[in-house]
Amino acid sequence: MTWAWTWYVVALVALNIAGCAWLLMSHSRRRAGDPKPDETGHVWDGDLTEYNKPLPRWWINLFYITIVFSVGYLLWYGVGHLRGFGHWSSRTEWAQEKATEDARLEDTLRPYAGKPIDALAKDPGAVAIGRTIFANTCAACHGSAGHGATGFPDLTDDIWHWGGTPERILETILDGRTAVMPAWGETLTAQGGASAVDDVVAYVQSLSRPGQPADAAAGRGQALFSTVCAACHGAQGKGNPMLGAPDLTDSYWLYGGGKAALHRTIAEGRSGSMPAWRPALGETRARLVGAYVWTLSPHRAPPAEAAAP
Repeated sequence: MTWAWTWYVVALVALNIAGCAWLLMSHSRRRAGDPKPDETGHVWDGDLTEYNKPLPRWWINLFYITIVFSVGYLLWYGVGHLRGFGHWSSRTEWAQEKATEDARLEDTLRPYAGKPIDALAKDPGAVAIGRTIFANTCAACHGSAGHGATGFPDLTDDIWHWGGTPERILETILDGRTAVMPAWGETLTAQGGASAVDDVVAYVQSLSRPGQPADAAAGRGQALFSTVCAACHGAQGKGNPMLGAPDLTDSYWLYGGGKAALHRTIAEGRSGSMPAWRPALGETRARLVGAYVWTLSPHRAPPAEAAAP
């Protein structure tokens, strides 16, 4: 809250308190010329009358006590930048409560500190905590069940573009990943003509369809692949986990394996980023969520007590 807003609120509160006090004082006393309490000039249906009786004194005093309490409350707690005599602030209270909860969380996480994620994956309690962290942190991109979406990897299979060892998974969670597929449209067209991108698409599709005879387009694409794409994906298209370059010989396509999707990937490039969660989660919580992710693989069944929903 700025100083301008602080003084605006102070003036508004003071005006309301003064107005309430004036209203009570001006209407709780009888004025000259007022009819007596047992006199009335209003009669309905012959016997229904209205008397001019003031509010009981105890009722009026309760209102005065409320006004005194409100003034004391403001003096003790303050308003905006004006600190009260109690030196209270919402920021200080939040910091104290956060410190208490952090200490409690630290006690909860201490038994899991420093343990490998594949070892934690055998602990139902650790996996349950990891599943909760995953739901709050990772599910927005990878889905509540870890199946991913276009541009977001499926965590329930055994395909890991950056490596699927416990150490590599933990590294991915802690420090994030940045993957860039350059746009090769102009380069390929300059080397192989207008059909160059389609030729490379044909060859790349043939890599994941073993046993099918390669056509002429795939043959031309193979030559272009070896000069442009092999540096990252390897001569056989097996990929490179150190670079995040995917294996092109399996049936999994992060951005789609159709001809149109692959044409766009090759011609226009792709850019993907996995945020670094070390600042937000810390290492122990990253290990716990890594343990849960580890259990999602079909080759690593999770404990029955912590099976994924």
